[in-house]
Amino acid sequence: MKSLLLAGAALSGAALPSYAFAQEPGAVPPAAADDAEAGSAIVVTGTRRGGGRTVADSPVPIDVISPQELQATGRTGLKEVLGNIIPSLTMPALGGGGTSASVRPISIRGLSGDYLLVLVNGKRRHTTALINNLSRISGGSTPVDIDLIPTNAVGRIEVLRDGAAAQYGSDAISGVINILLDDAPEGGSFSATAGQLYEKGGALVQQGLSYGTRIGGDGFIRLAVEGKYHDRADSSAEPVPYVYPLVNGAPDPREANADHLIAGGYGRSNRDKIVNGSLNAELPVGAALTAYSFSTLSYRDIDDKRGAIVPAKTGYGGQTNGQGQTSLPGIYPSGFQARRRIREWDWQSAVGLRGDLTAGWSFDLSTSYGRDHVKLGAVGTLNPSLGPASPTSFFMGKQIQDLWVNNLEFTRSYDIGTAQPLDVAIGFEHRWEKFRNRAGEPDSYRDGGYVIPADGTPFGNAYGGRSPSPGLVSFTGTSPADEATLSRNNLAAYVDLSADVTPGWFVGVAGRFEHYDDSAGDTVSGKFSTRYEFAPGLALRGGVNTGFRAPSLAQGGFSTTQNTATIIGNERVSTTSKFLPVGSVAAQALGASPLKPEKSLNYTAGLSFERGPFRLTVDAYQIKVDDRIVKTEFLGTASNGGSAIRAILVANGIDDVDSAQFFANAIDTRTRGVDVVAEYTLRTGGLGNFRLNAAYSYNRTKITHVIDTPPEIASLNVTLFGRQAQRDLVAATPRRKLVLTNDWSLGPLHALARLTRFGGYVESSNVASGDRKFGAKWITDLDVGYDISDRLTLSVGANNLFDTYPDRNGVIAYDGSGAYGNFAPFGLSGGFYYGRVSARF
Repeated sequence: MKSLLLAGAALSGAALPSYAFAQEPGAVPPAAADDAEAGSAIVVTGTRRGGGRTVADSPVPIDVISPQELQATGRTGLKEVLGNIIPSLTMPALGGGGTSASVRPISIRGLSGDYLLVLVNGKRRHTTALINNLSRISGGSTPVDIDLIPTNAVGRIEVLRDGAAAQYGSDAISGVINILLDDAPEGGSFSATAGQLYEKGGALVQQGLSYGTRIGGDGFIRLAVEGKYHDRADSSAEPVPYVYPLVNGAPDPREANADHLIAGGYGRSNRDKIVNGSLNAELPVGAALTAYSFSTLSYRDIDDKRGAIVPAKTGYGGQTNGQGQTSLPGIYPSGFQARRRIREWDWQSAVGLRGDLTAGWSFDLSTSYGRDHVKLGAVGTLNPSLGPASPTSFFMGKQIQDLWVNNLEFTRSYDIGTAQPLDVAIGFEHRWEKFRNRAGEPDSYRDGGYVIPADGTPFGNAYGGRSPSPGLVSFTGTSPADEATLSRNNLAAYVDLSADVTPGWFVGVAGRFEHYDDSAGDTVSGKFSTRYEFAPGLALRGGVNTGFRAPSLAQGGFSTTQNTATIIGNERVSTTSKFLPVGSVAAQALGASPLKPEKSLNYTAGLSFERGPFRLTVDAYQIKVDDRIVKTEFLGTASNGGSAIRAILVANGIDDVDSAQFFANAIDTRTRGVDVVAEYTLRTGGLGNFRLNAAYSYNRTKITHVIDTPPEIASLNVTLFGRQAQRDLVAATPRRKLVLTNDWSLGPLHALARLTRFGGYVESSNVASGDRKFGAKWITDLDVGYDISDRLTLSVGANNLFDTYPDRNGVIAYDGSGAYGNFAPFGLSGGFYYGRVSARF
């Protein structure tokens, strides 16, 4: 498909540069375009009409963003860029421990990223293998990781802000993102960006190269590669007063040269190295057929600082209890900070054939295979149960997610006497997916049996005769007992009908049946949408649809032992917990049952108005989700079942842990919200062209039902889904977000200024007195560019121009982290400045 799209219709209304219209590489950017053209931009997501629909006449809200908008920033990765643009999408700075600190979870319209379907060139994208098991926001989610798609390979992104499970299947509850790869047949581009935080480090270097050429006459092949290096940043607030044990009650002389800020990554804990590549190609085969193929390939290396551990007997804040015996002085006399290593290969490849058949029918036949392969490691830590002979680097295990999708779709238009022909689409889909959780080396999880000797040293006097906990400090490797291999098949059939009944009235209906060969079983989804234009440029639109999300295989089979901390009252409490697969004997003894699909019912109603250079859309929605899959509380802690739960665990083969968790279809929720987008284009003579935009999003989630405690543990004073977990679901992300954009150009000079107001949010505790409230903040972004020639542009800019931080209202840990909380959607590390050079050839 040709990218004929003009960039005037921005994603959720964010204004696009007036020089960002689709063009041949190397061409001179047009100074302006007719306002009417932007509203008539052709989109293909959410419709199966052969020529697509326009943004202006879509019956549901759909928005578009150009590659220039993605690149006019110093942010890295599609996830972070879109989080800055889409009002209803937010990401916590630190979602929690585990791999969620490295692969940040997202929330859209108040729902987890699991409820957002991601397509690439209209084909389903595979999810990540890394489950957000320790994240408090979107906990347990396994969404698509769009950061592994090269930014410079994107031709445009279309976002459908409505449920679409009847059209696309599982996961499309809150919306659909369709990433359309660049299909410019000729020319190339190069860009390089470098920058860093004002004060906290976080250096960034990013380079991208794209090139396309024609093949076979009217065919093309386009290649893109992108490399990034992003260093960690530290916003720790309070130093540790003593690194070494006190000497006769006085500081050790070595304190003078010791590093007392041992958190070393609070704010941005990762050092990332990423290489993303892509291919997009088409080749006509005869007069009526076109073969196509696209692929992405990524490698990511993450070095993530986790779990600062002070040395034994520091005498600071009672932190010696429990921690002291893990920091063996023979290995780490000054304490240590463990680092998680993630080495990840990710790829997707698709091939297909589309064209015309007889009797007016067209077809599209495709197959796509994707895999996310993750190798987990740890360095700078130890297994204290092995004693002084413990290694300090470990292989912790692997997680692998595969997805194979086969599609066959037939489309045709029938003249039935309506204003426009009836568009008919009939399709069939087969999906096969597989999840594997593989064990690490034995030293990463085993109990070495080491007993600390009472040898007369301060350490021996304090801990002599004790046996440290088995496994690694801060995180533990996957054991053979945690290994899992799960796979399933899915068969689906769907029909999609739409027509303009009269020149101003559109009606669309869709239905889909899916069969899973596991506990997800059979599902049926339907959708009705309509749009009625009752005056020129003024229309009502809306619809109703049912949807579903099948439990991910990772949610059904993931298992690990995890060392984590939670807020109880005003204290950080550490716990060693076992995450149990729902099919395990221990989980069933605690009342777990097989997971079933989450079901949704969506309503949307809106108004669109367009008159000359002004456009306004207002869309209200309600999303009800039943049987939502969530993590249980830590069952077995002193306040939640205690020794009785631990006795059940021991009786079922789970020992050496404080508590356990598992997934359950535990709650029903209702999310209500509204999206408002306004855009005005002003063209002047001497002052240049302005595209002014305002986009506002509000959503509020309410828990309407929580399941009863399972009978197996109902008598043990257990809370299955407690206050903190419930509050995190409804209050941990801002309900309101406002994005104001002014995009200006005058000759070779252009600038994009964006002002974003993130609403307040709460980081909750298990008791109301421990809640931490964080107020709303305004964040200013600025990107200024100058076209030195038709082929060369220099730009400078800043994210968070005025160096804004969250309120200093967090719970400060012994290592100095926590001052600003964890959930701030705009980060914890202040302003970032950058420079960029872009060349076209």
